Amino acid sequence: MLELKINGENRQFPDPLTVAGLIEQLGYAGKRIAVERNGEIVPKSQHAATPLASGDQLEIVVAVGGG
Repeated sequence: MLELKINGENRQFPDPLTVAGLIEQLGYAGKRIAVERNGEIVPKSQHAATPLASGDQLEIVVAVGGG
């Protein structure tokens, strides 16, 4: 079991999981988002290649268009 803190909330997921997999599970696929893992921005090009580990702290920000 993977234990992650996402936007300050503790969540559990089945192993293994990448940033891209997490985004899909959370329903953010296709949205403009920024992901920070343990204080470092994860470039979108690295989402599929970045594995997550128990204890990782993530901040996920969704870009909202406005006018």
